[in-house]
Amino acid sequence: MPDKTRRRGKDMTSSIPVSSEDEGTTSDVGIIIGSSREQSPARKHTFQIEDPLVYEAAPLLDRLTNKWKQFYANKDFGNILILISLYWLQGIPLGLAHGSIPFLLKEKLSFAQVGLFSLAGYPYSLKLFWSPFVDSLYDRKFGRRKSWIVPIQLVLALMFWWMGSHIDSLVRNPAENIYEITYLFLAIVFLSATQDIAVDGWALTLLSKENLSYASSCQTIGINCGYFLSFTVFLALNSVEFSNKYFYSTPSEEGFLQLGPYMAFWALIYVLVTLYLILFKVEEEPSSSSEAEYGIVETYKTIWRICKLPHMQQFIIVLFFAKIGFIPNDSTTQLKLIERGLHREDMALAVLIDFPVQIFFGYYAARWSRGESKMRPWRIAFILRLFCSLLSMVTVYYFPQDGLTTGYFYVILLTKVAGSMASTVQFVGVSAFVTQIADPVIGGTYMTLLNTLSNFGGTWPVFFVMRAIDYFSSAACVFSADNSDDSVAKQSYSCATQEDRNRCKQDGGTCNVIWDGYYVVSISCVLFALIMFFSFIRPTVHRLERLPTHLWRVSKESRK
Repeated sequence: MPDKTRRRGKDMTSSIPVSSEDEGTTSDVGIIIGSSREQSPARKHTFQIEDPLVYEAAPLLDRLTNKWKQFYANKDFGNILILISLYWLQGIPLGLAHGSIPFLLKEKLSFAQVGLFSLAGYPYSLKLFWSPFVDSLYDRKFGRRKSWIVPIQLVLALMFWWMGSHIDSLVRNPAENIYEITYLFLAIVFLSATQDIAVDGWALTLLSKENLSYASSCQTIGINCGYFLSFTVFLALNSVEFSNKYFYSTPSEEGFLQLGPYMAFWALIYVLVTLYLILFKVEEEPSSSSEAEYGIVETYKTIWRICKLPHMQQFIIVLFFAKIGFIPNDSTTQLKLIERGLHREDMALAVLIDFPVQIFFGYYAARWSRGESKMRPWRIAFILRLFCSLLSMVTVYYFPQDGLTTGYFYVILLTKVAGSMASTVQFVGVSAFVTQIADPVIGGTYMTLLNTLSNFGGTWPVFFVMRAIDYFSSAACVFSADNSDDSVAKQSYSCATQEDRNRCKQDGGTCNVIWDGYYVVSISCVLFALIMFFSFIRPTVHRLERLPTHLWRVSKESRK
């Protein structure tokens, strides 16, 4: 029997051999408690555990410093920084296209016109259709992933630099330039989505096998940091009220940071990161694998075979329609709050506070999505998210007429955090289920297909929802007798769109809202989602999650 006496002290350790069948036989597994020591050559596995007594006695700062030293000493430390940087560059255009630009446009445009701009975000939900080309076409000498990343980032740098001197003038007159703005950001998002395909593939070979778990962390850190810089930080610095309060001694009519200089700055960062990849980073040849044998034609055939599975077709319908109930809240509620009087910097602050909550619940949602009912948290979060959508409508309807108060801001913040929590739980729940059913032989293709369908389910309704809000809205610009010119009688006209509301204000009239299409569309989408959930989505998901894993698999030999 091993000596189980607890020993204390800096250099004292305890080794507990496991599976010793007779005396004199060394175990295959050893557990080391305390400081490290040389592993016995006869042992195949050794687990080192920090001594709790020593760990608890160490100050928090020392523990954090030691963790950083261990991370810095990691052999993939440099490659991890490269991945974070590349994902960070992806987050910059995403934060602009999905966050800041819609807010800037809504001040002068209608929901239908902002909905037109929302088409610029579609490439991220459709990248599956050209991902086989990114995986299969490349210059072997230069590098499989660098062949795409380097030219794409140089083109993005040129576009950002050109837009640095033109975008502000376009945004000042968005009604006349909405198509040009949309085309420019459509091109930027398309290039970023293509870069994302290459970076995701490079992460599998850039990191060593024992550090592959860092890939998702690099993606989360990088994209979110870039997104919040372009959304939260930029909106605050671009705000006139925020800038006059914190930066200017004398009031100014412009914010501290304009869109043009911001994009020009990131053009330089794109160039610097790309030059580093060209001059200092050599891409190693990937080892052959079963997935690498799939060419362009074979990949498309595999996607088609997956989609022909009967239960996969049912799951595709679920992914395609499941998010309709949340779209009005996700895409328009923040814009309606801005319209009612919420400042952009207040919304940016709410988003900033919301970020750590998503990270926290993302971790626990991964733990909840285990066992036989992996999608059970997803189903619960579905109802919670619909409830938050209704609650968000209430916050818009009862927004204080005299301006935002601190207490009401907390109500808005709580509603947003609850909705984001439910959204995160749903995202992690779907990811856990997809990971379970994905065929490991074609895992990349399988997961890209399902992730694309899931993302597309949250993007395709946006354009139609925003157009419907304007269609069902009714408002009239009226003039009082005091504001009417004696010589020219001013007649009432429709002011349902933002452009007409601005015109009404300039003419000295008052825009009376007769019927707000936001509530009509939001309630309709929530009711449709409830009917779909109880009649089709819930029973279908409950049945699909219990199917044996092999029923979701397709083999390379089964192609026809």
